[in-house]
Amino acid sequence: MPSRLSNIAIDSFVPKVVADFWCAVLGWQIVEQTDDGVSIAAADGTWPVIDFLPVPETKTVKNRVHLDLRADGVSTLDELQRLQELGALPVDVGQSADARWVVLADPEGNEFCLLAQSVQDLAV
Repeated sequence: MPSRLSNIAIDSFVPKVVADFWCAVLGWQIVEQTDDGVSIAAADGTWPVIDFLPVPETKTVKNRVHLDLRADGVSTLDELQRLQELGALPVDVGQSADARWVVLADPEGNEFCLLAQSVQDLAV
């Protein structure tokens, strides 16, 4: 049997701030909060969990791993606007002008992408 993705760990200078942002983005909730970090997950308990772990330094370089998102139930433009209203900022990581995704950063600068096709576009 293959492995199953259980947790995604993200280093954070202020874990609660980043966890709150991602809860709003994903519609998830905090499932654990201790001095060792903050964990968020879907309300139905499905995996993976995202753990935001405290570190003493702020982010300084481009992430080697990032999350890709797709709009679900709304247009990609509407989702982009919502993400920016939540505090996501557009960033340039060297993507081409005709990229089929938008690169954004969370409140601590962790890059993630909003892909051009929504969940519903893929079903067509």
